[in-house]
Amino acid sequence: MGALAVEFGMINADNIEQLKKINQSCFPVTYNTSFYTELAKKNDENLSKFAYWNGFAVGAICTRVEPIPESSGRSRIYIMTLGVLAAYRNHGIGSKLVSSVLDYIDAQKDTQFSTVDEIMLHVQTSNMDAQKFYCDKFGFEKGELVENYYKRIDPPHCYVLRKKLR
Repeated sequence: MGALAVEFGMINADNIEQLKKINQSCFPVTYNTSFYTELAKKNDENLSKFAYWNGFAVGAICTRVEPIPESSGRSRIYIMTLGVLAAYRNHGIGSKLVSSVLDYIDAQKDTQFSTVDEIMLHVQTSNMDAQKFYCDKFGFEKGELVENYYKRIDPPHCYVLRKKLR
């Protein structure tokens, strides 16, 4: 079937249940209510969004801007979740979601994101597909091992993946 043409849409209080369903289908962990409440309040469709195909939400990316603790005044984009429903994987949807966020950050790097130095995420050590996706397609580098990062899944360890933006 090849790449699917998707449209992006905002995550908000009216459709947050769709995000819950996608996350429940894609991830071995359950996100708490505060995760969804905070996302619904943000209303930044450029950093967190749905991918729609034929009018149906088939994937989503959720990110946030956070301070870099060891670099005063500097920040990073943290990818909290990227999920595509199983039937729609391998059709470029995840790549389009990540690219749309990277492109937005790049376009605003001298204004809104002038203090953003990197984009990062945590990936379970056993999730080789995700490691390959981020490193091979987008140039992320595998960093340090974080032991016992996850509380209720096995293995509980993850790697930090980073992409320097400046």
